[in-house]
Amino acid sequence: MPRAQRVCFSGALYHVYQRGNNKQDIFIDDTDRWHILKLFLESKKKFDYLLHCYVLMRNHFHITIETSNATPVSKIMHYIDAGYAAYFNARHNKKGHLFQGRFKASLVEKDYYLLELSRYIHLNPVRAGLVSMPEDYSWSSYRVYIGCKKDALVDTETVLGYFDAYDKERAQREYRKFVESAISSVFEKKDWIEENLKRQRFIGSTDFVRKYLTKEISKEAPGAYLKSA
Repeated sequence: MPRAQRVCFSGALYHVYQRGNNKQDIFIDDTDRWHILKLFLESKKKFDYLLHCYVLMRNHFHITIETSNATPVSKIMHYIDAGYAAYFNARHNKKGHLFQGRFKASLVEKDYYLLELSRYIHLNPVRAGLVSMPEDYSWSSYRVYIGCKKDALVDTETVLGYFDAYDKERAQREYRKFVESAISSVFEKKDWIEENLKRQRFIGSTDFVRKYLTKEISKEAPGAYLKSA
């Protein structure tokens, strides 16, 4: 069966998810985590994309990236996955596949959907029972968003701009309220984003999905195309 095509164009926004083979750990210690963050930064400079948010869990990671050109997300992820797998196997004396096949990537609609996705990603450690508050987890971009940490890897302007495009400190406070408001309900039911990640290649409205499924992207993004990756 041929692989599903991925939409590639300048300004495309993706949620990317990668998991260890057979759910095995892909991060043994903090040295491993620092190494993949280094690869994120290297690939960001090499392929010129924005990294809106990330979280590193024990056996998987989530990142949200926005391409500034039509570079296929598969090219970006090959750089990260191949580099990290080679490093991990050499350092830990392992052989074979580190990751569980091909990474998963969903094309994301901006505004509401990007905002909800960022909250979903930053609440992953709470959902997993690792911490009670997202700011207590070191290996995500959340601390950057609330102003507790500076990191050149993370581009916060788009998401924080939904709260206040002119007053960054106010935007950080409002974003913290937005994320923390969902903590009490994080265990109550399956998150709609999580369900979409399992079933679809898109996170967005019906019109957004229909537009890309019917290849109507050229009207708003000249040169955009569907690419098997």
